[in-house]
Amino acid sequence: MNSYRRWIVVGVAVAVVGALIAAFAIFYGNFSPRGYVQDHYRRASSRDIGRDAVAYTSTRTPSQVSKDITGAWQPADQYVDGSGVYLRYDDDSVVILPIAAGSVILLERMTTAYPRYHSRVGSYWGWGRGSTVRGGGPGAGK
Repeated sequence: MNSYRRWIVVGVAVAVVGALIAAFAIFYGNFSPRGYVQDHYRRASSRDIGRDAVAYTSTRTPSQVSKDITGAWQPADQYVDGSGVYLRYDDDSVVILPIAAGSVILLERMTTAYPRYHSRVGSYWGWGRGSTVRGGGPGAGK
């Protein structure tokens, strides 16, 4: 009977430690590109686009910010032109535009971002979830 009690105590202790680790990860980790931006950049509510796009700023250029974000979270699609960097994820878009003091980073759900930026990224961003496989051929995946 003693060995059963010992295993129960060990099991409860492991469960408690696991719960503490999970709670810490949930409250202090970032599990999405949205969380990464929220954790690493300054909130700039004056630059929000209505209720759709939440704005953050950085003193770094759009290409530098994009490198940081894509290094942490690989986008499903990416489009870059002179106006900025457009990243598509499963449910979110991250649009990084130049401003005089660096960059503005706009977080927006794909349901509103795709119609907003379609004229710019329509043929580059696929429609659908980020797990969609498109393209291929010579040089694919480089």
